[in-house]
Amino acid sequence: MSDQYPPKDPYGQQPGPYGQQPGPYGQQPGPYGQQPGPYGQQPGAYGQQPGPSGSQPTGQGQPPLWAPWYGIPFVQAFLRFWKKYVRFDGRASQSEYWFWALWYVIGSAATGAVGGVLNVLPFVDDASNGLSGLWALACALGFIALTVRRLHDVNLSGFFALFFIIPPLGVLFSLIVGLMGANPQGQRYDEPHRG
Repeated sequence: MSDQYPPKDPYGQQPGPYGQQPGPYGQQPGPYGQQPGPYGQQPGAYGQQPGPSGSQPTGQGQPPLWAPWYGIPFVQAFLRFWKKYVRFDGRASQSEYWFWALWYVIGSAATGAVGGVLNVLPFVDDASNGLSGLWALACALGFIALTVRRLHDVNLSGFFALFFIIPPLGVLFSLIVGLMGANPQGQRYDEPHRG
């Protein structure tokens, strides 16, 4: 047996640059050893999967609004929620979904605390419930849109959001949807032309 350079692996595949072994099905690893994404796509910046047209995230590593943001920072989740307030198209990642749920709890606690302070004033009757109600009302439509986008990310129709009408089932359904992983076939709900 003769020595060959570069050495071959047992299945006859050539190692990649710097001796990296090929990924599944003989695919070469991407930059910095990243493995290809679903269907052989190379990951984009910060591990973000490219969109259906192969587009990459825009501006400071942020994906466009029509695309989900996997691994979104906590503060950016708050801002992105309001930017996509009534967008029912596209997808939302698990981190977008759960970080917004945490922001909602923080907002509810803050409005309750401010309302409690205002309740000590002699001319205010029930500021706590009023402020909390306003916060819930302001967030309601946006949370429905976020839930629809999260359903799209797991490749389900947005009409499943109607389960939230049934209170005990809605809470359980919310947890299940939030825990499900992304499905690459959910890209069919993306609308890149909307920006």
